[in-house]
Amino acid sequence: MMSENTSNELAVTASEDFSEMKGKYLTFWTDGQLFAIPISDVVQIVQIQSITLVPEFPPYAKGIINLRGSVIPIIDVRLRFGKAEIPYNDHNCIIITSIYNRLVGFVVEKIEEVTPIPNEEISPPPQMSHDFTTTFLTGIGKHDKKVILLLDTQKILSLEQMNMLGGSF
Repeated sequence: MMSENTSNELAVTASEDFSEMKGKYLTFWTDGQLFAIPISDVVQIVQIQSITLVPEFPPYAKGIINLRGSVIPIIDVRLRFGKAEIPYNDHNCIIITSIYNRLVGFVVEKIEEVTPIPNEEISPPPQMSHDFTTTFLTGIGKHDKKVILLLDTQKILSLEQMNMLGGSF
């Protein structure tokens, strides 16, 4: 498990060598499934906080937060994947990422850990119709007898959707 530090935040600094991040993923739980995104996509992780609602945002976009002067749109991963909404609790976190050179936060149910997943432990996603598996997944990882669904953060929101959410941010 990832340990919490005193500020309840994890920052991935620019000084961290990219080669050290290659093959490492941040794993998290949503709707009873274990997902992962490349650690190189993570800017920082913050605890769930007050989210300001924005009129006419799509249902999966919960609103915005002000994080040290940066206004960041917040996406609920459960809702983006078409799952039912549930109340937030102390385990929820916001993963701040950079998509199309803009910050966006993803609410997840619980952070698991940062883990290496070697390429030989990654299989291509199953080819179904144009559903979740072909839309968001880049692969299926295996680690410690766990199956991990690997996500592409730039597929979770298209450039058009990002422009709609953050045109003025």
